[in-house]
This record gives sequence, structure tokens and C-alpha cells, in this order.
Amino acid sequence: MSAIRALAAIWLLLGAVPSLHGSTVRVGSKAFTESYVLAEIAVRALESQGIDAAHRPGMGGTIILWQALRSGGIDAYPDYTGTISEQILRGSRPLTTAEMREALADHGVAMTDPLGFDNTYALVMPRIRAQRLGIRKISDLAAHPDLQVGLTHEFVERRDGWRPLAARYGLEIQNVRGLEHAIAYPALVRGELDLMDAYSTDAKLAELDLVALDDDLDFFPRYEAVFLYRLDLDPAAASALESLAGTLDEARMIRLNAAAEQTHDYAAAADLYFGTDSRSETRAATIARRIAGWTLRHLQLVAVSLGLAILIGVPLGIRAARPGALSQFVLGAVGVIYTIPSLALLAMLAAVPLLGISGRTAIVALFLYSLLPIVRNTAAGLRAIPPELRESAAALGLEPRAQLRRVLLPLAMPTILAGIKTSAVINIATATLAALIGVGGLGEPILSGLNLNDPSLILQGAVPAGLLALLVQLGFDRVERWLVPRGLRIELSGAGPWGAGSR
Repeated sequence: MSAIRALAAIWLLLGAVPSLHGSTVRVGSKAFTESYVLAEIAVRALESQGIDAAHRPGMGGTIILWQALRSGGIDAYPDYTGTISEQILRGSRPLTTAEMREALADHGVAMTDPLGFDNTYALVMPRIRAQRLGIRKISDLAAHPDLQVGLTHEFVERRDGWRPLAARYGLEIQNVRGLEHAIAYPALVRGELDLMDAYSTDAKLAELDLVALDDDLDFFPRYEAVFLYRLDLDPAAASALESLAGTLDEARMIRLNAAAEQTHDYAAAADLYFGTDSRSETRAATIARRIAGWTLRHLQLVAVSLGLAILIGVPLGIRAARPGALSQFVLGAVGVIYTIPSLALLAMLAAVPLLGISGRTAIVALFLYSLLPIVRNTAAGLRAIPPELRESAAALGLEPRAQLRRVLLPLAMPTILAGIKTSAVINIATATLAALIGVGGLGEPILSGLNLNDPSLILQGAVPAGLLALLVQLGFDRVERWLVPRGLRIELSGAGPWGAGSR
């Protein structure tokens, strides 16, 4: 029965995470400037109709956003017709708008009319470098197999990406690396790269004097910007998104992208689109409000996942303290989980139907990462109790459960608390990755700062996360003084393999 209660508690705690959104229309975005800007415009359009809306920024690539839309993790996001046809619907030929709408409807998804611009993929080079090598079109690259190329990871794997493009053009370039745009653009300027993929509406093409190579074999389809949204979305919200169709041409989109990158503020670009400035707060007040919101969300993720880890980890540690094969299995299992790369774990959990792209996924991932220090330290603390103390507890006539509760756990408490503290600190750092699936927290400004190459924005996430870790350390020190009798306190540096002095 206790196991059933524990599982029920877990599900209730997990269910509390998405409830933060309520009836809010959640607009997702991919991890590049234009997608952020379009999502902010959508949020502003929804709010202008009295609809509560929120932006879940930088959720990753196409498939992550698509899965989140289908599963209900988000309600809408901006995409492009070429991507929808090639990457989502995977048609054997470019699909018409009517064909796309029909196919999307089978998935419970609708598509707006095009917003008014074509943001095609392009291969770009520094203009001086292209002129020196005599490269004007993609087919010219065949004569230069030694070029250094940096491509986004999604572009490398897309059906309309690098591999089929190289096959079409007969390219045999070997020096190809996976790099996100925020890293590739500076590398291109420094001369560390010769070629990268880009978007035709990216303001950096003009800013950095880059030239887009002519797609002389017409490999890329048209990428008309649209919004995808759930068919069950409130009609008023759907109408607000549909109203954006035909309102953006290529030149205007480039200006909005430039404004976002110059101001390091996607909301400012949305202001420019609407011709207003809705910001009544000072910049300092705005930053403070945003940091407070990110921190609150971060604390929620950490608190729920750590609470679950304590609830499950301490009993597992108690079981692992006993001799036998089962104990070795428990310790081995939590150890193996800890070795799984965080990004891989998030991806695997996102594929689970009951989780998907949601706060539940982040909570479960953080919970799993938190188990190892708690389980090991609980087991180590109990195993370290001298036999004579165990015998004394038995001599008092206490039942085994009473021995555990009244004698053994208090004696092991310093070591257990050291494990919980270590787990909490690790949890705070790891929770920044939750922003990769758009569930917020202090990782959100870090990802945005990387995208905009803005160190100050990165610090808005990194500094509060560091302060949280420090406060948690101090908080657990106070908890130890409160829970552990003075005579049982030990230096945490000697509190087992996961103590403060361990690595």
C-alpha cells in the first residue's frame, strides 16, 4: 500500500506542473531569432483580443515543436511550408497549401495562410572569401572540397538539408561540423569557417556582409512562414493568429530580426511590428520581473523533483543498506541512470506518451538525476553505524521499524542530509536544461543569450542559478543543525562518498 501511495503522490506532484498554464494559450518557438520574434508577435496579437497568452521560447528543432503541438504541450508555433512538407509530413514531392492543410488536419492541427514572406534556407559565405574563390552559386562548391563548413544539427539531418543537397550538387566536402548559428556566425567572421547554413531573412547576412549562394539547381522548396495551431484551439484565439496572415514581407521581417538582435529584446521587435511600445516599466524593472519569474519556475522544478527524489530515494537507500543482490541492483540502477547524458534523457522521456514535451518530462528527468546521491548516502550512512549501536537498539526491545526510525536514521542523518544537499545543488544546475523543451526556468535567458550572443542575458540566468545553489547549501546547513543532535553532527566533508568534500 505504501508503494501505491508513493506512486499516487508522484502523479499528483507531476500533474501540478502543467496546471500553471490553466487556460493560457501557449505559443512555442524554435531556437533562433525569427522564431522568437514571430512567437512574441503572436502572443501580442492574442493579448490584444483579451486572450491570456504566454511564449515558451527556444524549445529546440522542428520535431520537438511538432510533438509538443500534437501532445498539447503548446497550442501554436511558427513554422514554414517547406519544413512542414519535407520534415513533418515527409511528402514524396512538395505539397500544395491545400494538401498540407488536409494532412495536418489528420493530426488535429490547422495552418494559417502565409504571413507574407519566404524564409528559404541558404548557404552563406563572407563576401570577400566568396569573391576570392570565385564562388557565386552552390554548384561552385564542388571545386572546393577543402572548405570548412559549420551547419546546424537540424540542417545536417533534414530531408531538405545537407546530405541530400550535397548528393544533388555532387559535393564531397569533408570538413563539416555541427554548430548552432550563435556559434557559427562569429566563427565565420573570425575565418574559422568558410560556409554555413542560414535563413534568407536573417539580419546578420547584411550586418556581417555575407553572400547567399545561388541555389542554381532549385534544391530548396519555398519556405512561406505560417502559424500551426491545434484544431481544438478557442475560435477567438485561432482568429487572432489567422489575422497575422499577409502582414509581413521579407524586408519588414529582416528589420524586425535586426531590431531583436540590436536591442537583445524580442518583445521590442513585436512592439515595432505593432507600431507601439507597450513597455511601461523601466529596463531594470523589466529585467527584475523576468528574473523573478524565471527563478520561481526554476524553484518549482527543483522543489517538486527533489521532493520526489527524497520520497523515493531514502526508502531505496534503506533497502540498499541491506546485504544481497537486490541492494547491488538498486545501487547499480541509479548509478546507470546518472551516467545517461542529460540531453539524451530528456529526448527519451519526451517520447513517452504520458510525458511528452511538458513540465512532467523535466520533473521526471531531474528526479532521476537526483536519486543517486540520496540513495548512496542513505545506504552508506546506515552501513557505517557501528554494530554495537545496532545491538544496543535491539537490546532496548524496539521493533525493527522502531529501531530504524528512532535510532538508525537519526545516527545516519548527517550522511543522508549530505546526499540530499548534493542532490539539490546538482538539481539546480541541471534544471537549466529544462528550457530546451520550453518549460522555463533560469535556462531560458541562458539559451536566449546564446542565441543573441548576449553575455548579459546569459548572466541573468547563470547568476541567479549560482546564488540559488549557495542558498541551498546554507539552508541545508541550518536544517542539519535543527535535525541532528549536536553530539551526532559530523563534518560533511567526511560524510561519505557524496559529502561536501567529494567530487
